[in-house]
Amino acid sequence: MILVFKTTVTSNEKANSISSLIDNLPTIIGWNFDLEDRDNILRIECNRDISEEVINLLNKNGIECADLDSELLLNNN
Repeated sequence: MILVFKTTVTSNEKANSISSLIDNLPTIIGWNFDLEDRDNILRIECNRDISEEVINLLNKNGIECADLDSELLLNNN
């Protein structure tokens, strides 16, 4: 399963500073940031849907994070 999030992470330094937080989430196979994208995309490959956990974790650490799929649905209605 691939989860895609819009974030406020704008630098590699910030991404590196939270890497240990992301690495400690359960069921993650791999993850990366696409900071070239205007939405500063975080992609996570995992075994199950951990969207809520990711959003809560990043928000607690001062990073705005939203499930991009949910946001696209809201903006298209």
